[in-house]
Order: sequence, then C-alpha cells, then structure tokens
Amino acid sequence: MLNIPQLLATELELKPYQVQNALELLAEGATIPFIARYRKERTGEMDEVQLRDLSDRYTYLTELEERKAVILNAIANQGKLTDELKAQITSCLQKTELEDLYLPYRPKRRTRATIAREKNLEPLAELIKSLNVKNPVSASLETEATKYISETLGVKSAEEALKGAADILAEEIAEKADSRAYIRDYLLESGVFISWIKDEHPEGTTKFEMYRNYQAKVPNIAPHNILALCRGEAEGILNFEISFDEDAVLGYLEAKEIKTKVRAIREFYQATIKDAFNRLMKASLMGEVIAEKKTYADIESIKTFETNLRELLLSAPAGMKPTLAIDPGFRTGCKVAVLDQTGKFLEYQAVFPHQAAEQRTKAAQTIKNLLEKYKIELIAIGNGTASRETDEFVTQVLQTMERKPIKVMVNESGASIYSASKVALEEFPDLDITVRGAISIGRRLQDPLAELVKIDPKSIGVGQYQHDVDQKLLKKKLDETVESCVNYVGVDLNTASKELLTFVSGITPAVANNIVTYRNENGAFKNRRQLLKVPKLGPKAFEQAAGFLRIRNGENPLDNTAVHPESYAVVQAIASDLSLPLNQVTQIAAKLPKANLKKYVTDTVGEPTLRDILKELEKPGRDPRAEFKYATFKAGITEIKDLEVGMELEGIVTNVANFGAFVDIGVHQDGLVHISQLADRFVDDPKKIVKVGQVVKVRVLEVNEKLKRISLSMKAAMKR
Repeated sequence: MLNIPQLLATELELKPYQVQNALELLAEGATIPFIARYRKERTGEMDEVQLRDLSDRYTYLTELEERKAVILNAIANQGKLTDELKAQITSCLQKTELEDLYLPYRPKRRTRATIAREKNLEPLAELIKSLNVKNPVSASLETEATKYISETLGVKSAEEALKGAADILAEEIAEKADSRAYIRDYLLESGVFISWIKDEHPEGTTKFEMYRNYQAKVPNIAPHNILALCRGEAEGILNFEISFDEDAVLGYLEAKEIKTKVRAIREFYQATIKDAFNRLMKASLMGEVIAEKKTYADIESIKTFETNLRELLLSAPAGMKPTLAIDPGFRTGCKVAVLDQTGKFLEYQAVFPHQAAEQRTKAAQTIKNLLEKYKIELIAIGNGTASRETDEFVTQVLQTMERKPIKVMVNESGASIYSASKVALEEFPDLDITVRGAISIGRRLQDPLAELVKIDPKSIGVGQYQHDVDQKLLKKKLDETVESCVNYVGVDLNTASKELLTFVSGITPAVANNIVTYRNENGAFKNRRQLLKVPKLGPKAFEQAAGFLRIRNGENPLDNTAVHPESYAVVQAIASDLSLPLNQVTQIAAKLPKANLKKYVTDTVGEPTLRDILKELEKPGRDPRAEFKYATFKAGITEIKDLEVGMELEGIVTNVANFGAFVDIGVHQDGLVHISQLADRFVDDPKKIVKVGQVVKVRVLEVNEKLKRISLSMKAAMKR
C-alpha cells in the first residue's frame, strides 16, 4: 500500500517531519487555527492553507486505501487477483483509475455478455481472440460458430453465436482501464461542449439564451458556464453534450485491439469495437468527463464563495457604539431599533416617513428624539425596499441637528433568515420578527463577524451557483472559512454569543452554551483560567481555545492578547529581565532586541512563537480587520430609471464571481462590472482586483430597465 506521509510530503512540497507532526496534531484533535497559530515549531510554520490542503489530501488518500482493500478482497474472492493486477491497484493514486481497474470484476446486472456466457459462448469468444492474435492465413468464423448452435441453450444459428461472442468481446474491450483512461483524456483535451435550447422555449424567453447555440472547448469552459449548463438541463430548458471526433477514437481502439490481417476477423472486430464504444463506453465516459468538469467547477465556485465570505466576515467593523438601526419599508413603515455600545437592544419604534406629510413630520421627530436620547453615533439603514428613500429622509433629519452620527447603508442579505430563525427566537423571544431584522442590521454595522456567524453562510448572498454545487463540500468549506475568520480576529469572552463561541477552536456548541450560562450566573470572566470551571470545558479544550478568547480589563493584561497562557511564563521572564511590570508589556517589543530572542527559547516555545508574541505585544488586543470605510450613494439616484449612460457613481462590491463583480450603487439592483471592465489591463481573476465590501467608483455603461440589468465599468471610472 501507499506510504501516505511520504507521498504527501512529495506532493505538497513539505518536509517529512512537517507532515508527520501535523498529522499527529490533527489526530490528537487539534484544530487547524490552533496548529497554525500555536504549534509553528512542530510544523515548520505551516499556515492554514497548507494545513487544510494536507488534511484534505490525507482524507482522500486514506479513503482511497480503504477502497483498495475492499476491491482487492472482492477480486481475490473471485479467484482472479493476479500479482500484476494487485500491483496496479496498490500503486494507483486516483479514485477514477481505481474504479477503472475494478470495472471488469464489479458485480453486474445481467448484461448481453453475461447472457452470452450463460449460453456457453465464451469459448467461441476466446477462439476469436486467439485467431486475432495468431493471424491465420484464412479462417471461417461462421464454420466455428456452427459448433455452438444449441436449441437447449437458445443459440439457434451461427449468426446468433457470433453475436453472443461479439457481446462478450465488446464488454471486455469496453472495460479495459487503459482504453477508458485514454478516451477520457481525449475528451478532456479535445472535446467540445455544445448545447441547445429545447424547441418548446422560443427565442428570448429563457435566462439561458446564451446557451441556445453554445460551444466551448472542454478544457477551456469556465466554471460558471458548466454550472449554468447543468442547471439549465436540470430545469428542463436545455440539453448539452460533448462533441468530438468519434472516428479518431474508433481508430485508436482498432489500432489497439486488432492484430490480424484476415479481412473477416478484422471486419468482425471493427463491428464489435464500434458496438463496444457506442453502447458501453460513449455515454459513460462523457458522463464521467462532465462529472469531472462539474467537480472542478464546484471547487472553483466554492473557492470564490470562500473568498467572498472571508472578505464579508472580515469587513471592517464600525465599532461598538450606540447605534440606530433601520429596516426600511413603504407601506409597513420603517422598523427602528436602538442598540447600545455592547449591541444590547434598548428600544423599538415604527415610523412611516413615506406616507402622508403629517406622518413624515412625526417620523422625523421620533428619529431625532432617539438620536438625542441615546447619544447615537452610528445609523445603520438596510439596503432593501425603500432604502434610498429612507436614506434621504434620514439625511434631511440630520441636517437639522448639530451633532451628526455616521450614516451607513448596510447589506441586509440574510437578515430575514436570521429574524425567523431559532437563534433569533431564543435571543429575542418577545420581539416581533421585523424588530429582530432591524437589530441584526444594526449589529452587522457594529461588528459584521459577530452577527453574520448566526446565519447560514449560503443565505448571505455572496455565492456563485451555490445551490448547484456539491452541498456537502460547500458546507465543509464555508464552516472552515467561518472558523478561520473567527479565530483570526479573536473573540471577547464576556460579550460573545454562543453562536460566535461555537466557532472558536476547541469549543463545541454544548461548551459554548455552558460558557454563556456560567457567565450569566457568575458574572464576567476575570481571567482565562476561570474557563476551566465551565462544565465540560477540560484541559484539552482550554488549550485549544484560550489563545483565541479575549478578556478586556481583566486581572492579567495578557488575557486580552493572542498570547497563549502556555507562554505567559516566558513573557513574564522577559518583562522581569527588562524590569517592566506586566501592565507595561507593550514596551517589551521596543526594548528587546531581536537578537536576544534565543535566550528565551524553550522546549515548547521557539523563535517563531516568540516573534508572534512580540508582534502581539506591540498592539495588544488590536483588531486585525481593516479600517472602517463606507460608500456614499449619489443623491437623487434611487431607482434604476434614474441612471444614465456615462454617469459616475460610488458603490460597494456585494459579490465577486468568476465573470466579474456585482456592485450596489443604491438603486435596489446591483450592477455588473464584467471581468473585461474591471481594469485597463487583462484580468484573469476578478478576486485579484476587487473584494466583497470594497468601496469602488464605477461608470454606467448600459441600462436595461425591463430586464433590470445594469452594466458598469471600473475601467471607465478610473480613466477620468
């Protein structure tokens, strides 16, 4: 069998000790964020990406080895396992290759070949195979076939006997692993996807119009195109297949299989090969190629989703400040929620600024009173229905005030999902669903990460064909992204919700719930060691979680840093040598020359960890997220009908796909900046130019009000 650690080291260009130690840590239950941050000495400073690649490939190879064992046992039980076949199986590295090798031995339903064998026609097939190799001067297949005529077995003629023998040979040809691999590679390299819309859908009536007479080379098809083809087929609107040179494939099989120069045998084999390909190989191999391209598209789309989700989760927080949150609406009014500097809900009001003048005046006074009463510093306005009208209304209110809070339009995707969720019901059992939505909008502005972790990432609206990709893989990768982001930022132990705590390294949902319960019953945590008093939070969980949890204004200033408790003694030793009290640890980095780091190296704390400690102590408790910025939408431009070609606007990137970026410009319909319009140079990946949450300047290229399509350019905007 494979030496998996050695193979991983070679494939991933890692040293054997890195692979071995990382696998040991994972087997012990260590999380990837913990290993990447606090076990750098053992892994040679592997980062999260390397660790996840290692974990994923290890899982794949382990599953492959388990499958090999099952297959070897199955073939051995049939008495057909040769040394050569065993060597082929044990050495293969891909599941597709393994299944190709197993195909001839896999239990089957009754096929034409098995029926022919039941009629005792296998000896005839073997004879024809030998004649093909021996290349006799002459041979009469009909004469040989007459020997197999049997009323008892149901073989009525020589023609039927030859047909049965051909069925046996066709199945053998179709199941040869090397032939299948060759044709599969040929389709992947030389095939062309073609699609057509079904006749019952007239031109211009579907969202798949570009696929009406579509062609794309298999190796070059973009991920979003293959996903669109699969969706269109699933919805019954289009059909697609792979076009290729079938004569070239048949020529390959004939050259491989036919050895004789005897015309009768050659013609027999040519017909058999054609049947083998058309009946037993063509559809299955095309299906495998489509599945392979679909898997590739899934992976690429999920990567894009991961990147967008990461950018969204790591969006700069406006800060924990008193906030007025508004969920806009016309007929039902605007739902207004007040939050304090900890995100705690204080008050709710409903106002109706978009109805009669009297109602608008009353709404303005209500907003003004709330702003003054709670000394509001932030105003969050949801970007859904009536958002721009509400934004303009609030702007008018602020013009009458001396002190003006920062007003920001907030992406409310998924807020309705949260407001109707079990999480929201538990958090606010006595509040109406609309009030919960407003609270979520406000909290998103204060701290996007803390609020968005309460929502299924698929509901946040930053994916590409998210419902068409492998759902199991999507969930795994998005959960990993959330876990990575939460641990990268760190979590305030005394304010974090149980949903946020669940994503902290080493903390299960049950333990997260116990932490919140303990906090509610005993008050705020004063130090990290108190975590060990939480039910079900043992030493292992403490080791995994402690470094990612922050305690502000606690007993030990190091508890508000990313320094792990296991390294406190080293920090205290350094502070002592520098004659610094622990509350002045921020001065350590400036006073300790890097050359002196080696003095503090121990068996468990090496130079990488010491460098991290010094970097952390320069700004203890800092938030690693970027500085807060927000877009200012152009006044008077509130609907798609207000747009004009050539207009320059400011907007915010809401989603990045393989083909471009969607930008909210404040007209209730995102515009698309196609990949060709992202920059003055060639762009192969939009993620290299823009990211979710980025404030950008765009220029309107085209507006289709009927289809609600807006084409934008960043290229044009940058030139001016």
